Amino acid sequence: MNEFSEKDWKMFRRKIAGWQEAYMDKLNKEYMEILSGEGNPSDKFWKLEKRIREDKKDCGVRCEMSRSNQFDIIMSLMNEGAITMDDLEDFSDDLKDIIGYFAGRHIHNSYR
Repeated sequence: MNEFSEKDWKMFRRKIAGWQEAYMDKLNKEYMEILSGEGNPSDKFWKLEKRIREDKKDCGVRCEMSRSNQFDIIMSLMNEGAITMDDLEDFSDDLKDIIGYFAGRHIHNSYR
């Protein structure tokens, strides 16, 4: 699964920071909604603290970069909503086919 081309690996390394920045921007907007919502300040604080603790585990926030886990990172980013298939348009057809197959299977299985 981790035998993508050198070109794909280099492209992945170039794009990951931008994907993560966009994902964290999305999270920040969600955090602002939590803070500006109804409720006690303390409840909002603890809800936000819990959410940040969970979100820190996402690959869209931080991940161990290695070529051997490129597939896993891309799949995690897809599952987190940090990227879509459109974000992979510059990658090889092999990578897109493999990710598309597993992303589609995951989506299909989630409805069972």
